[in-house]
Amino acid sequence: MKDLFSPYTIKGLELKNRVVMPPMCQYSVDKKDGVATDWHYIHYVSRAIGGAGFIMIEMTDVEPDGRISDFDLGLWSDEQIPALKRILDACHSYGAKVGIQIAHAGRKAEDAEVPVAPSAIAFDENSKQPRALTTEEVKGLVEKFRAAVARAVKAGFDTIEIHGAHGYLIHQFHSPLTNKREDKYGKDLTLFGREIIQAAKGEMPEDMPLLMRISAKEYVEGGYGIKESIAFAKEYQKAGVDMFDISSGGEGPIAAWGRPGTHAAYQVPLAKEIKEALDIPVMAVGRLEDPILANAVIGNEEADLVAVGRGMLRNPYWSLEAASKLKKETAIPTQYTTGF
Repeated sequence: MKDLFSPYTIKGLELKNRVVMPPMCQYSVDKKDGVATDWHYIHYVSRAIGGAGFIMIEMTDVEPDGRISDFDLGLWSDEQIPALKRILDACHSYGAKVGIQIAHAGRKAEDAEVPVAPSAIAFDENSKQPRALTTEEVKGLVEKFRAAVARAVKAGFDTIEIHGAHGYLIHQFHSPLTNKREDKYGKDLTLFGREIIQAAKGEMPEDMPLLMRISAKEYVEGGYGIKESIAFAKEYQKAGVDMFDISSGGEGPIAAWGRPGTHAAYQVPLAKEIKEALDIPVMAVGRLEDPILANAVIGNEEADLVAVGRGMLRNPYWSLEAASKLKKETAIPTQYTTGF
């Protein structure tokens, strides 16, 4: 039987267990230069010491105005590589593998003077009015994603995740709610995402898996559902995605009737449907901090990996505690053995 502490391998990525620290923005850059700080170092390395098999560095952006805030990480410059390499080298020394989520916030870039988007549609009435990207600018952004992935590979990351969820730029392109373009990027809603995937694969070693986070369901009137997300995920799979990280929502104000996250494991059925429809590995996320529940998701083969967000924000040693509760073998740092 597979369980939360079974090893897992996808292509050249070998994980000691199936516990993932998902990408969670820290908004902790000091000088607005996109460079990781000592906070980021302590934040991520403590989770490696705490037993997580796979750590995903938070949303890291391809240009300054692609950040949610000026206090977010970036990877648009070689000067941002050393601080990230310091983090991943330390995580490696404690047995964790490390990925990084590459992204652009699009119309949700709160500190950009004028945010950009597929179409000039604001996120909500309190958000800045974005301008629509020109066709040439869209092509330029594909190249910025390519350059950021190349820097991540140079830094030594074990894998890359492309952020196509939560209402950020790639999501904005593949959602009919936010893409009203008349050029080729409007006629083919997955073209922008596919070009980014292909560009990323061109920079990655052959045995390095490419992950993609998607929102499998939109919680707004007229938004897409699981049927549509399966269709666009198939296009991204053909383009080169090796595993999907299944989330939901993020595209706009959420009506009370559709508010997600009101019960544990609310996104797991979405992950399971995509896993079965595409015959592809998936990561489940969303209120899975109960170790028994997280273990059941793996044991029932609903997902291949489980990401524990808020649980790890509260407790860097969540993985060690989970192994103890589940009576599973895991490596406990010698200095902490008396605690267990």
